Amino acid sequence: MSDQSAVSRSVLAEQVKDRLLQDILAGRYAPHSRIVETRVAKELGTSQAPVREALRGLEALGVVEIMPFRGARVRRPSASELLEAYVVRSELEALGAQLGVPRMSDDDLAELEALGEAMQKAAAVGDRHEVAVADASFHARLLAMAGNATLERVWRSLEPFSRTYITLVAPGADAHWTADLHPAILRALRTRDPEQVVAALRRHFDEASAHLADGWDDERATPAPAARGVAQTPH
Repeated sequence: MSDQSAVSRSVLAEQVKDRLLQDILAGRYAPHSRIVETRVAKELGTSQAPVREALRGLEALGVVEIMPFRGARVRRPSASELLEAYVVRSELEALGAQLGVPRMSDDDLAELEALGEAMQKAAAVGDRHEVAVADASFHARLLAMAGNATLERVWRSLEPFSRTYITLVAPGADAHWTADLHPAILRALRTRDPEQVVAALRRHFDEASAHLADGWDDERATPAPAARGVAQTPH
């Protein structure tokens, strides 16, 4: 295979990985469901090779598991796995705030305010998926303000894992409750005091962790009746 062909396949595999991740986020692939290479390749009009590479990439993120002779399936992690991810994300975002808040422009703050408003509007119409998307964008924007590519890269290695499963299957999810966690962070951001923002973020993750610990059932294969469809707990 030429170097150009290898690069082309790698780019295609990344595109397939992004598409599969979006399908998982949208609920097309439920926890424990199989992802069939041949079917995905046919749907996307590609060969199986980039699909196989994409699945390996999702496996590295903890989103799928690949079993010999049985193919790939969507993972449903344990509560302890997700809580561990929250601990790490809390520390990463606290560091991001320490670095980013002193650099924050009026435009940065306006964008964060708009994402907070988007969460509230989505919650008002019961659109849990859009709440989750705005939530993820809000935290990504906070990290981006730090201007630290290494920090952002490490954070992004956790973000799809947490977001995917919490978006899909957290029992007892409440869109209003999720959206209402963020005004406290915005109030802290308006002070432009990094320590106040760090404290608000730590409270945010403490509440999220407590909510997850109370509601997550490691044995449950599907969401509780009250949380059918696409749901999320905060992150």
